[in-house]
Amino acid sequence: MVSITADTNVLVRLATLDDPDQAAAAKVAVNQADLIVVPLPVLCELVWVLKSFYRLSRHDIAEAVRRLVASEKVKANLPAIKAGLALLEAGGDFADGVIAHLGATDGAPTFVSFDQAACDLLGQQGYQTHLLAADPNTKA
Repeated sequence: MVSITADTNVLVRLATLDDPDQAAAAKVAVNQADLIVVPLPVLCELVWVLKSFYRLSRHDIAEAVRRLVASEKVKANLPAIKAGLALLEAGGDFADGVIAHLGATDGAPTFVSFDQAACDLLGQQGYQTHLLAADPNTKA
């Protein structure tokens, strides 16, 4: 049995096919694998790269992630991915959705941030949030 952990650059090649030689090598690796583990940090990086560098739409990114994790060969944290995709498609960051979900499932239900938009979107999705405000009189 061949088991692999996919790095972000492998998934980027598969999603974009921007480097034909690397895309071909990535296809061979995943086709030969019986199990492909995709850690959450890899997906967070993938979403960020596809959004920031390749300028793909949120919809296209969400579809690419869904296609990836739909494979029977892929092992990934599907509930956390669904939370990330829900936030991405609502206009937020995939990683914030993943972080809020993992925190809640690990016993810390309140997402704390300085990011107003993230708190608003997560609150709309039923997460507890607390928006921090910097106090200029407080020293670290």
